[in-house]
Amino acid sequence: MRHKKLFYISFFAILLTAASLLFQYCTPSQTRDSKADTSSNNYIGEQSCISCHSKEYNDWKQSDHFMSMLPATDSTVSGDFNNAVYTADGVTNRFFKKDGKFFINTKDLNGNYRDFEVSYIFGYKPLQQYLVKTEKGKMQATRASWDVNKKRWFHQYAGQKIETKDWLHWLKGGQNWNTMCARCHSTNLQKNYFPEADSFHTTYNIVNLNCESCHGPAEKHVAYINGDEYKKGNKVAGSFLKKIDNNTDRINTCAPCHARRGEISDKEIPSEEIMDNYIPEIPSTENFYADGQMNDEDYNYTSFLQSKMYRHNVTCMNCHNPHSVKTVLTGNLVCLQCHEKKYDEFTHTFHATGTTGASCVNCHMPGKLYMGNDFRHDHSFRVPRPDLSVKYGTPNACNNCHTDKTVIWAANIIAQKSGNSRKYHFSEDLIPGSMNNAEAGPHLHKLLQDTAVPNIIKATAAYYLQRQGTATALQDLLTCLEHKDAQVRYRALRSLASFPSDQWSIKAAPLLSDKVRAVRIAAASLFAEIPENQIPTQFKNALDYAKSERLAFMNYQLDFPIGNVMVADEFRRNKDDISAEKYYKRALAKDSLLTIAQLNLASLYNSTGKNDEALNLLNMAIKVEPRSSHLYYSLALLQAEMNDYNSAVNNFAKAIELDKSNPRLYYNYGLMLNKTGNKKQAVVILRQGLKLSPQDADLLNALKHVVN
Repeated sequence: MRHKKLFYISFFAILLTAASLLFQYCTPSQTRDSKADTSSNNYIGEQSCISCHSKEYNDWKQSDHFMSMLPATDSTVSGDFNNAVYTADGVTNRFFKKDGKFFINTKDLNGNYRDFEVSYIFGYKPLQQYLVKTEKGKMQATRASWDVNKKRWFHQYAGQKIETKDWLHWLKGGQNWNTMCARCHSTNLQKNYFPEADSFHTTYNIVNLNCESCHGPAEKHVAYINGDEYKKGNKVAGSFLKKIDNNTDRINTCAPCHARRGEISDKEIPSEEIMDNYIPEIPSTENFYADGQMNDEDYNYTSFLQSKMYRHNVTCMNCHNPHSVKTVLTGNLVCLQCHEKKYDEFTHTFHATGTTGASCVNCHMPGKLYMGNDFRHDHSFRVPRPDLSVKYGTPNACNNCHTDKTVIWAANIIAQKSGNSRKYHFSEDLIPGSMNNAEAGPHLHKLLQDTAVPNIIKATAAYYLQRQGTATALQDLLTCLEHKDAQVRYRALRSLASFPSDQWSIKAAPLLSDKVRAVRIAAASLFAEIPENQIPTQFKNALDYAKSERLAFMNYQLDFPIGNVMVADEFRRNKDDISAEKYYKRALAKDSLLTIAQLNLASLYNSTGKNDEALNLLNMAIKVEPRSSHLYYSLALLQAEMNDYNSAVNNFAKAIELDKSNPRLYYNYGLMLNKTGNKKQAVVILRQGLKLSPQDADLLNALKHVVN
């Protein structure tokens, strides 16, 4: 019987950073007068801005940006530290003061209660978190947070007992300031992670987000304004500050901290292209609903790129004062800056003016609670579509309020009020396109062909195409390589890894020298899977440079568990199994529940004859992800190799039960059924596989072998 070796996934991950996951966290080695930046244009602090920009300064002083991170003092701490006690999820926390300092008594990694001194506050509304210094330059956010409105302590993840081996434990990486949040809460943050020691020397110039976080270091600007050239009227464009003079600049000033995104490097490239420095998330079903609405903690940028507002050149600053961060007007008046008054009337809202139901944001920016009590609005500005809820189960704004009604009721009400015809929205193709089946392809093709579809949705379509495996999907991805939007090119490169290299190498090679750093890295990752002698010689220098960028990118991610998996995968590709094992184990030391590390380490053990260790890892992984088809598939392949055929049959069946779209599964399952004497069922399974992939040579040969 022919079968693949244990299933292995090469994981070129998009790392999720501070703005990406569920927490906010913190440990500086420098204070306001620190000098992390030694260049000729230094950060000098907001005090230098007051004399000329007093209004902006006063707005900033009342903002979330000012309170993003500050030393813990009587004036900054909101929580009750008067010997207050809060018990939840098996842990009792005591909050108290001693010698003018703030302390939390709670459990450490060994399960023992001890006192932790609070060094910094993190934010101030609607919740405030507290940061404690631990070892090796790390700072952590305690699990108990203060609800500013209800004046009480609470757990952001109530009802969850998070074990010490879990990445999300408050003393592990998921709550680590250096890794998860520092970049978006201090000015000129340098992470400075040292992987061999698993330590940080994180620095910043300003403890919180100040003027220079958005406008850049101000030393040259202040010197210029106070100097003779300015007084003589000799103007310098930009006045030595960061350029924010067009819509792209305005949005990209906010995006790095208001997006779910990965960081590429500590070294930021001056660029109007966000993907030179960050990799924003796309609205795939991994973190968003199938129609693109936010689901997980997704922030605003990816949602906003889907909107008509973005297409019509609206920016964050049209609605928000960039210094106070408050909306420029109250309620529906924000929207009526551009929209006609009729949109604030009953004939449009179907609710009495001034009521909750007549609020623009409640219908067009529905929200969810994150971090326990933080309500955030979806910024995709979409029309409620309960008809899509009926068809696909996606959420809609109507039923967010009318929770006692069905989606069918909501859809009927909209039809009665507005007629049965709905104006086309890309979600009508994005939802079926997200489904891993043969019918998805035409929907994805349509999204890519429609010029009115937002580029972020085209990028998502390119991402989904990796699961199609058809000639049309391949051609669509090759066409995407020439798209003007970097995110589309990036996602197309990622998806092409699912196709044989001879079908894309000529077309993809020019992107090794793409003008955007993230795209070059994606191209280098794609070509890492094939021998260098198969790469066109004229792209050799470009490949070498892109490989160096990719290596720097991967090394920058080593404080994440998945970053260690990426590096381990690279060592494995280079036949260095000892180093690969080292980094897989590092990943599991950071997060013992990371199934991709368990899977890939199991594959490594399988390839080196350590099948018992591989079997143990796969069984542990399945306990973590019992709904994962590829884990059962990998387990079945291993059991077949270990001659445990009955177990292999059972796990192939379980894998197909969880994912009926993988032709390779049917191939291996059919052969295993035949080997165990169930020829009739083997024929049925192989024919089912051929319905998915009629031209699959392995399936055709297997069926011929079984029938004969």
